[in-house]
Amino acid sequence: MTTAAVPTVDSTEKSVRRGRSHRTATGVGRPGFAWAAPAAVFFGLFALVPLLLVVVLSFTRWNGLGSPEFAGLDNWSRLLDDPVMVKSLWLSLLLTVLGVVVQTPISILLGVWAAGPQRNRAVLSALYFVPLLLSITAVSVLWRAVLDPNFGVPAQAKWLFGDGNLFGMQAGAVGVLVFVSTWQFTPLHTLIYQGAARAVPQVLYQAAQIDGAGTVRQFFHITLPQLRNSIVTSMILMVVGGLTTFDTVLILTQGGPGTDTTNSAYYMYQKAFKSFDFGGASAIALLLVLVATLISLVMVRLTGYDKMRSTMEGV
Repeated sequence: MTTAAVPTVDSTEKSVRRGRSHRTATGVGRPGFAWAAPAAVFFGLFALVPLLLVVVLSFTRWNGLGSPEFAGLDNWSRLLDDPVMVKSLWLSLLLTVLGVVVQTPISILLGVWAAGPQRNRAVLSALYFVPLLLSITAVSVLWRAVLDPNFGVPAQAKWLFGDGNLFGMQAGAVGVLVFVSTWQFTPLHTLIYQGAARAVPQVLYQAAQIDGAGTVRQFFHITLPQLRNSIVTSMILMVVGGLTTFDTVLILTQGGPGTDTTNSAYYMYQKAFKSFDFGGASAIALLLVLVATLISLVMVRLTGYDKMRSTMEGV
């Protein structure tokens, strides 16, 4: 009576090595750097080179004509002493925090709902994603007309909006900016959470149902922990988008009333294309890059996102 030979650990490792060497010999192994070269060149030309130029310009004095003159730390010292700059930075942080606080819970709830088997879910999800297909300019022009204090909805419902001029006070103008950004960009984050929610193993919900856990308890003890990676990713996108908001401010409020909605991105635009101070504008741009990078790194470290090795959500 003969018995089948059982492969040992050494023989298995040798087989794996032979397979790897065979794939390498036949050219079917891991792709080389040449595959990444086009993307690397594109990133270098349109990201690294402009960033390097901004760094150089932030230490110069230039009005857009002639040659830039070296100014040392003059642009940076003027930024620290500029009350409008300090106010604009705080406003950028405020808009970012409000965007995260408002959009995150709405996006999670809609994303989890859209991932379910509800009736007419596909049609309603498609309709809800329409704002994501529109440009920021089109959305801003649309809501500027809808919220016009003379001919828009506030003028017809003064019992709800007071004098109807939402852009005449800082609280109303900031509220409009947050609302419009939420209306347009919540579908993007909803799409992120929808894909993540569909990746959650159904066996977890089945086990919870056997243990008697209801829908709410399953959401807080299974769904949210499993969406951990996606929540961090979504929040980082919100932070970067909030700090660089420009189009919405330009079209809806133009930094007003006064400088009450002048965030750092819009102030950078004013410095460059209205005051023709490209050196100061470059310093503001570089400051925004540093702040956004710092906040993103802190979020990644505090949430433990950089230590996650599993490809499964929340593990």
